[in-house]
Parts: sequence; structure tokens; C-alpha cells
Amino acid sequence: MKPLRSSRSRQIAGAAVVVAALMSTAACGGGGSKDEDGGGKAAGYNAGTKGVANASAKKGGTLKFIGKQDFDSTDPQRQYYGMAWDFSRFYARQLVSYAPKPGAGGAELVPDLAKANGVVSNGGKTYTYELRDGITWEDGTPITSKDIKYGIERIWATDVITGGPAYLRQVLDPKNEYKGPYKDTTPDKLGLKAIQTPNDKTIVFNLVTPNGDFEQMLAMPAGSPVKKEKDTQAKYQLKPFSSGPYKFESYAPKKSAVLVRNDKWQKASDPIRAALPDKITVTINSNIEAIDQLLIKGDYDLDLNATGMSQSGRTSALKQHKDNVDNIETSFIRYVDIATKVPPFDNVECRKAVIYAADYKSMQTVRGGPDAGGEIATNMLPKSIKGSDDYDPYGILARDGKPDVAKAKAALKACGKPEGFTTNISARSNNPGEVQVAEALQQSLQAVGIKAQVESIDGAESSSITGAPAVVKKRGLGLVMTGWGPDFPTGQGFSQPLVDGRFIVANGNYNVSETNDPKINKLFDDALKETDPEKAGEIYKQMNHAVADLAVQMPFIYEKNFTWRSSRLTNAYSTAAYNGRYDYVSLGVVK
Repeated sequence: MKPLRSSRSRQIAGAAVVVAALMSTAACGGGGSKDEDGGGKAAGYNAGTKGVANASAKKGGTLKFIGKQDFDSTDPQRQYYGMAWDFSRFYARQLVSYAPKPGAGGAELVPDLAKANGVVSNGGKTYTYELRDGITWEDGTPITSKDIKYGIERIWATDVITGGPAYLRQVLDPKNEYKGPYKDTTPDKLGLKAIQTPNDKTIVFNLVTPNGDFEQMLAMPAGSPVKKEKDTQAKYQLKPFSSGPYKFESYAPKKSAVLVRNDKWQKASDPIRAALPDKITVTINSNIEAIDQLLIKGDYDLDLNATGMSQSGRTSALKQHKDNVDNIETSFIRYVDIATKVPPFDNVECRKAVIYAADYKSMQTVRGGPDAGGEIATNMLPKSIKGSDDYDPYGILARDGKPDVAKAKAALKACGKPEGFTTNISARSNNPGEVQVAEALQQSLQAVGIKAQVESIDGAESSSITGAPAVVKKRGLGLVMTGWGPDFPTGQGFSQPLVDGRFIVANGNYNVSETNDPKINKLFDDALKETDPEKAGEIYKQMNHAVADLAVQMPFIYEKNFTWRSSRLTNAYSTAAYNGRYDYVSLGVVK
């Protein structure tokens, strides 16, 4: 958990280090070859994982993203995809945000709209912020404390603003008494009592109980301001109103987006955003192999989704353009959610049968093997989170990831299905390798009599399919292929949306297994009261063991992936803030 206060002098020093890094050619990674597009020099293999690849402070040009899958939303309060959070830094600001630093340093929280990190009082339950001077909307009007409060209030309107994280609701209004600004009867629509705005420059948050991760929650896009007069509710995602250095020129969902400079943004008010390109474009193309070819050709600069190249793209890139590739260790776990409300998975032994029957080695191979895809996972906490250990109750590593047919059949007998059963596996067609991994699982399950039909879905629609418990039940999606990275680097930031029963919602649900175990819920509460990160980690370890024992999830890989970086790209570095992705807001291009 983060300390309640951060050193202001340390923040200033950290910012100075970043500026120096961006200006230093020594950070470029050295060597490399000229790209086919003639627009710069490749920084070298893994340059973006070791520091800042092609460091430069040069402005201008167009930064070109291509992605297989659109944003889940461009509305900050509705975003939950990691790449959408990363991208939103171009147009949405928060009271605090992540430092523009490579590697682990990128996880440091620094002031953004606020002059300093929060002043904490009242036993850790009250956080007070004073806003910077010169922070403006894209129309030039000042951003006020009331705009920040209104933006945060929108996440209570769960019938309209769907899909985003629930943390702020949980810590500010755990009884869910506030109904959101659209049902707010106060004249100014600012009736949430837990947030006070004594003047336009001051905002005060009053938590029900202390939570050491509160500032991490404020750093999410859900903490972004929204100007009430510009709020078009569910349609806001078609053109969010910018508080950052870029604004939307156009957005065609599932097709494209264009951002241009926000001429009302003042660099003096923003110590985080480099704002180097003149324009930023996004193109959506569902053909994964075609995306890799277009990247290698030089038509685009990087993959928006950053979930790794296809097998064919990876092979071509490493053979011909290795200096443009980073092999990034992420904080993601690839896993299968086992829906406990879809029979026969309401029986724990039927769930265990799947885990014992699964061929982890085969699934790892599909993902690229241990070097390209990552190590086999045995439980649901990433190694970067305190509380993570080698807990392996199903002996996965002892059997080298191969199926344990005898134990699978014993589990089937114990759950009353000795001959097996039928179910469905959902997999996202536009997530590299996911359908193929589902097919590998399908094959190993068939060996013990479990007949699983693979259902391919569009990842952009997953929040309304696998994220809707009623749809999961209706379609009989007993097994759901997915992946998850920490919202912030604690057990709460990774696991709570996935297995705390109080986070189950009708739409945009991430507790797909619908786990609602009193013991697990209480362990989260106990950990949140603990201000010592080591002690909190011990509690999260107990929580994680309890989840594994329930067999509600089947993790199979701690993810690595190969990411393309064009030779035109400057200031590319992997950051812990976004699970190993490049920090998009620092990127520039060689014209």
C-alpha cells in the first residue's frame, strides 16, 4: 500500500530526472537499424524495457496507433481497459497521476491537477487537495473542484455510466446511498456528501474507513473532472471534453479516432504530459496478422492494445527487425474464469476437474512458450504484488503443466459427473492466441469427457457479454478466457474486482465467477485497514490461497509479450504504471 504522504521534494527531483532522460541521447539504447519507412533509427532490441528508447524532446508530426480492438469507452468514468487508461492521459487529467518514468519508477504517484499529493487527516479518512493555477478545459474555462466532484459522481449512475471501476463508490459510499448526478435533486447536482468543495480551488474527500490505496483510486480515469454543461451522459464517450493537451477532432467507434492539440492547455500547469506530437490517430483493424504487417511496413508506430504480436508477426519481426522489438514482462495473468452460477460449475469438484484436466504446457506453447509467452501460473496474484507466492494446490508445476487425468476423473466422480459434461468456452477473437488457447483447453478437457464448445466473441463487446452475469448464464458460458492486470499494485488493486462478492454488478462485471465468499470478503476488509504493506501482503496471501482452494479461476500464464516500436517513435519506455505498456503520453515521433 502507498504511504499516506509523499515527499514533495522527491517528486520535483523525480520530474527533473525524467526531463534529463528525455533529453539524453545516452538513454536511446544504442545502435539499431534504419526502419523501412525511413523515419528514424531503431533503438535496439529491448531498448524500451531498459530505459527510454530514442529519447527526444522534439515536437511535431503525427503519432499513429493501430489496434485490433477499440477502447471499451473513451468516457473516463466508464473505462476499464488498461490501454484506454493509458491513452486517456492525452485528454483527461486527475488530481494525482503516475510519474513519467521508465520501469518501476512509473508507479510513483505525483500531483497532476493538484498542487501536491493529498494532505491526510482524521486518522487516514480525510484527504484534502488544493488545485493548481492555470488548469483549463478545452474551451479555456478554469477546471474547478466542482468539476472534479461532478466527474466522480457520475460513477454512481450505474444505469447510465457502466463499465468502470467501483473502488471510489466502495470507499466513499459503501451503502450506495447516493444515486448519481442524473437523479440528484440538489440544484447544483453535487449532492454526494462524502466529497466537499468549500471553494473552486479546494476539494476534500471523507472516507468511511481508512484505505491506504485511496490516492491510487483517484489516479484512475474515474477520478477525472467532467464539466456538467458538457455531459451528454451515455453519449459522452462520443466526444469527451478535454482537460489535457489533446482534444477529440473525431471518433468513430470500432473504426478510428483523431486527436489534435488543445490550444487552451498550458504546459506550465502540467508537469506530467510531454505533448510532443501535433496529431494522434487511432485505426481499428480486427485482422491481427495484418496489423503486424502494417507495423513492420512502417505504416503505423505501435499497437494500441499492446497485448503482443501474433506468432507470424513475432517471427518476422525478430528475424528481420529485432531492433524494433521489446519483450516486455507484464503484470498480467492470463486465466480462465469458471462461472459458479452456470451448472455444473456450482459444484467445486466439477471446477477442480477442469483444472486437473487442463494441459497448461500446451496453452503456454500456444502463447509462445516460456520465453515469448511467460511462465506457467499456479495462482492468481502477479509476482509484483505483495502476498504473491508459489502456492500450487493442484500440483501444476510438479506435473510440468501436463494434465492429471486420474485426479480429473476422480473430481468428476465426486461431482456426480463421472462420464463428463458439456459446457461453453468464450474467447475473444481479437486477442492474440486466445481462441487458440481455448481450443487447446477444449482438446485436453475432451480427454476426460468434458465436451466444451468454443464461442468466439468480439473483445469490445465482452463487457456486455461476459460482463453481464445474466448473459453468461443464458449462453451457458461456464469457462471464460480472459486476462487481468492490477488496477494498482496491491492485492486490492488486482483481486478485489475479480473475487470480492460486493463488486458483482449487472453490467460491466469483472467478477465473472460470481465469487461471493464471506471469508474472502472479510480478508479484503482486514487488509485495507492495515497500513503496513508487508502485513497487508500477508493478508492478501491468505485471500489468494482461499481463492485458489475454491477453484473459481484457472490461471495458466504470467504474461510476457513482444511489442513493436517503430523507428519513428521517440520516448518509448515500458512503465509499471500501465502493466509494462509504453507510457503513451510521453511518446513523440520523428517527422
